[in-house]
Amino acid sequence: MEEVEKTNHTGMTEFIILGFSEFPEMQLLLFLVFLIIYLLSVVGNLLIISTVCAEPHLHSPMFFFLINLSFLEICYVTVTVPKLLAVLIAENKAISFIQCMTQMYLFLFYTSTEFYLLTTMAYDRYVAICNPLRYTIIVNRNVCIILAIVSWMLGFLDPVPHVTLLSQSFFCRSNQINHFFCDMAALMTLSCSGTSAIETITYIEGLVLGFTSFILTIISYVYIISAILKISSAKGRQKAFSTCSSHLTVVLLFYGTSFGVYMRPKSFYSMDLNKLLTVVYITAIPLLNPLIYSLRNKELKGSLWKATRRAENYFSSRINEMLHTICWQYHNKK
Repeated sequence: MEEVEKTNHTGMTEFIILGFSEFPEMQLLLFLVFLIIYLLSVVGNLLIISTVCAEPHLHSPMFFFLINLSFLEICYVTVTVPKLLAVLIAENKAISFIQCMTQMYLFLFYTSTEFYLLTTMAYDRYVAICNPLRYTIIVNRNVCIILAIVSWMLGFLDPVPHVTLLSQSFFCRSNQINHFFCDMAALMTLSCSGTSAIETITYIEGLVLGFTSFILTIISYVYIISAILKISSAKGRQKAFSTCSSHLTVVLLFYGTSFGVYMRPKSFYSMDLNKLLTVVYITAIPLLNPLIYSLRNKELKGSLWKATRRAENYFSSRINEMLHTICWQYHNKK
């Protein structure tokens, strides 16, 4: 293990990301798995964004927030997985101090923003189902833009104290990060400075912001489910449930895994469990989001099917034109 002198961050030039070094024989397999997950996540979320933008009948508040969420998921998975892929296949697993702090900040930024966006989406569904006659008045274009901007701004500000304090810490134990990216908890185990301030801020933000967002989301869904059960038409109830169940599934997955990582008592802390939970909400959730929303939402599913058919027809016609041109040139040369 490469030891580093007890010094401040100016003396720490780089860290070594261990990744999944405990499974040396599985590095190539893990690389292929994470590469496929990454490509599917990016393509799936890009497909949602392009479909919603291309279909005028999907230009509603619900799909506006879904575009924000899909864009966030692309950023979220891109800030961690490409470096993991490089770690899995490269001899050089080093990451500079500045790159490490930047990656940690961006990861926390996107994680915090997702909390607020999911809460905003829950509020949107609450108004749509519990107050449908005033929905277009309450959740109008300006309100949507303001809610989205506030979500992104709060997410942008949340990690500032964590990154500021950790970047000024003394790292004396080692420069090897037992994780697959620059995770805050993993970096704190390398610090010889007191981390109580960072831990306190994490718990306060988790309780005040994260837990509050979760409670607001759950309260919204209590009212939503109550309103749905009062719908007399079975078809109406089914439509309302299909619209909301996708969002609720994503909420439970995201909050469950993220709280498990950052709000777990220190006595129960395990780096192996931490890595496992982090893999779930870094890779699985961005991959599942497009599947959950497209399968559970009939409007989006229908539009995605149309978009796929159009793309298929477009590429088929292009390939036919190309083959025709090649054949024509071949016959002319004869």
